Amino acid sequence: MRKLTGRIVKGLGGFYYVDTGADGIYECRGRGIFRKDNTKLLIGDIVDLEVTHDQDMEGSIVKLYPRKCVLRRPEVSNVDQAVVVFAIHEPEPSHVLLDRFLISMKKLDIETILVWNKADLAGEEELGREKNDYRDAVSSVSVISARGKLGMEELKARLSGKISLIAGPSGVGKSTMLNALCPGANAGTGEISRKMKRGKHTTRHAELFKLGDDTYLLDTPGFTALDLEDMDADEVKAYYPEFYPYEGKCRFNPCSHTHEPSCAVRQAAEDGEIPAIRYDNYKQIYVKQKESRRY
Repeated sequence: MRKLTGRIVKGLGGFYYVDTGADGIYECRGRGIFRKDNTKLLIGDIVDLEVTHDQDMEGSIVKLYPRKCVLRRPEVSNVDQAVVVFAIHEPEPSHVLLDRFLISMKKLDIETILVWNKADLAGEEELGREKNDYRDAVSSVSVISARGKLGMEELKARLSGKISLIAGPSGVGKSTMLNALCPGANAGTGEISRKMKRGKHTTRHAELFKLGDDTYLLDTPGFTALDLEDMDADEVKAYYPEFYPYEGKCRFNPCSHTHEPSCAVRQAAEDGEIPAIRYDNYKQIYVKQKESRRY
């Protein structure tokens, strides 16, 4: 029986859709051994499949390769980086919400690209300020207009060879960005729908869209990853890389960097060495976590 190797790009209704590259997408079931071992197959998994019907492109998954990482919400594997998308305007960005997204990603130990979309709605000075304020918080900052195709080639280059998870609030243009980066996304979804013979689905699920060789975007409808409930207020500062050069230089140790006298971090923010917006966001999140842990 012919064997192929590929990556699971979607799972729905007990079926797994495996992208095998040149051979196309196969609709598969998992072998009983996975149920016996209590192993759940995940989007992003690299697997071997045995072809059961060549013409209908159907198969059976027989082997799961070791995973590089696993996320629990959503349940996906082998993610390399996150693309956190916010709009410069329309809707107006909540920088505190943005910081919560970035903390969530850092908690998951996922490298993050920050994308400011709708760049055509802002001037150069504003765009430059947003890029500068977050330069130390993420691996890179991209400024794009997904609708106008501005900055898309540069962003695409940063995604090359990786599985990138898309995250961000609603209304910021994530779908427009996905369609601009991957014009064939709708065609890929249609191919899967035809295999399922069930027509269109109104409920959207996490799905990998292929941009190129070993390059995928993970669309996760409704994904927020903002669960900071288990985080103690004193842990928050660990997720602000801008603070690292000043840790241990405060009069008090430990120091919350919020109200103590002779705080090196607060002084650095006042001197403009730490972006004011980042320091203000930190204080708001610190207070919120402090209050939430009281109850």
